[in-house]
Amino acid sequence: MEFSHYHLIVYVPLSHADTVRQALASGGAGQIGNYDNCSFSMTGVGRFRPLKGSNPTIGSEGKLQEVPEERIEVLVAAERVEPVIMAVRKVHPYEEPAIHVLPMMLP
Repeated sequence: MEFSHYHLIVYVPLSHADTVRQALASGGAGQIGNYDNCSFSMTGVGRFRPLKGSNPTIGSEGKLQEVPEERIEVLVAAERVEPVIMAVRKVHPYEEPAIHVLPMMLP
């Protein structure tokens, strides 16, 4: 089964949420009918421990870190998924951003 759209979710520190949202929109994400820049966000706490060889933006190697983050969700047309991910990676501050791409069935 081929999907025409995907649900993209990205976690980002609060300080960079607007920048990532702009990158998502400029890459073509968040278009629903006659609307663009559509997204949903909620805040939470991200947790991670940078391992040996990492280059963390926040925290330090070997120490568990907690960061206030925003979860941003958007709808992305299948042909825009790769360009949108590339746009997010360009502006996201993390070395390894958490980006989820889930297939969607639209009515």
